[in-house]
Amino acid sequence: MKKTVKVSSVLDTTKAYEYVEGNPVQGGVKDVYFSPDRTYVVAFYRTPLEVDQKERIKRIVTTYLTNIKGGNASDYFLNDIFRWPYDIVQKGDLTGIIVPIYNKKFFFAKGYVGSDIILGGDKIGKWFTAPMFRNQQYPLRLDHTELGDWLSYFQIAVNISRGVKKLHQMGLAHSDLSYNNILVDPVTKSACIIDIDGLVVPNLFPPEVIGTADFIAPEVLKTKHLNIKDTNRQLPNQKTDLHALAVLIYMYLLRRHPLKGGKIWDLDSEKDDLLSMGEKSIFVEHPNDTTNYVKADHLKKWDAFWGDPKKISYTATGPYLSALFKRAFVDGLHDPIRRPIANEWETALLKTVDLIQPCLNPSCNEKWYVFDNTNTPKCPFCGMPHKGTLPVLDLYFKFKDDVWKPENHRLMVYHNQYLFKWHVSKKVIRNENLTAEDKKPVGYFTFHQGRWVLVNQSLTSMKDVTEGKEVPPNSMVELTEGKKILLSNEEGGRLIYVTLANK
Repeated sequence: MKKTVKVSSVLDTTKAYEYVEGNPVQGGVKDVYFSPDRTYVVAFYRTPLEVDQKERIKRIVTTYLTNIKGGNASDYFLNDIFRWPYDIVQKGDLTGIIVPIYNKKFFFAKGYVGSDIILGGDKIGKWFTAPMFRNQQYPLRLDHTELGDWLSYFQIAVNISRGVKKLHQMGLAHSDLSYNNILVDPVTKSACIIDIDGLVVPNLFPPEVIGTADFIAPEVLKTKHLNIKDTNRQLPNQKTDLHALAVLIYMYLLRRHPLKGGKIWDLDSEKDDLLSMGEKSIFVEHPNDTTNYVKADHLKKWDAFWGDPKKISYTATGPYLSALFKRAFVDGLHDPIRRPIANEWETALLKTVDLIQPCLNPSCNEKWYVFDNTNTPKCPFCGMPHKGTLPVLDLYFKFKDDVWKPENHRLMVYHNQYLFKWHVSKKVIRNENLTAEDKKPVGYFTFHQGRWVLVNQSLTSMKDVTEGKEVPPNSMVELTEGKKILLSNEEGGRLIYVTLANK
């Protein structure tokens, strides 16, 4: 039987923790041991820490943890979005941190098809951003039950964006955002940011690493040769987090890297990587510069579809995300101040979810796609055209009496889709602060006897403005071309305007 070791808290000597001795799980700088009941881990740094390193960790497990606990949606952030260390222990000259164990959904339940090599392993992002692991011909592909569908990755990206937003609101930077430091579960549409102990506190605790390859911002790579005290040296900060966040979202949705194109800058592979990700980096889908466009004939067969922007462009993510990708990888690639912030990504992702349509092909692996604003929409993944009419609802808000203005927000209708409070009122914002009551549907759309209708479940002041009729709870209104429906006459209430596409 393996020996259990007891260690005391540095912060509160009345607290003690236990871990099972043996072969630890080895990370980059820490050795990780499980508690006997596997509710937490004790992660020891392999080398003794400097005084300022200890102070950084102390701040993280005290000041910043307290800030989260006392802030909005604390349970959401601490249970779902972060694995935040909550105590410090010491064993000899080695410092350790106490971290809640990962939720079991972040461990592979099946892993590969026909192999248990990664069974029980961590679900880090590389498994879900590399097309080969979902290619039917690839011998080590993941079991389909692990993959989720395209819509799964929108919610994963929302959760990551909210985590980054929270860190930045607290004045922190992660400094090493990558798919290695974020666990994801496409089945439950979950994401969890880990390795919190390396957080950067601007002007107080500098970063200890420059990041993970493929996610390091160009300005950091461009100046990495300079002395760390050189004022021109660019180190990880909130702006570099925003580059990594944009790369992550692009990779989860499009399964390729936004900067890895066909241009070779140097025959030395190490120098080429430094240039292509740093000083010379160019978006592979740059609208005006073809220098780094992907050479389709150079792609591995596993990447033939996802790796080729001509087959699946970033514009397939819809207008809101396309605009942010352009800002991140064209305008802001070498001008960090122009990069979209985390809240903008969250908003764009959620607005895009309202444009999502189910694919009618039961064999389509992705199951969902974004409406492309054409009269003949089709799934970009399998090519299946949409059949039948498609109601498009434009949301309007009351600017002043009898003056309604568009919100640049659309809701695409599909059979049995729900209407929520955040669609009905500007006062209800779809974010981590939603209550359980806010998340309840207030209506739903259905295709009934050859007609599209909106069924009002609980809205008390819905009105068919076109017909001049009230639509009380438990009644329905037909969605016809040009129909105007007031969802609520309360302050902040919205009006929807119906257009029928694919007629």
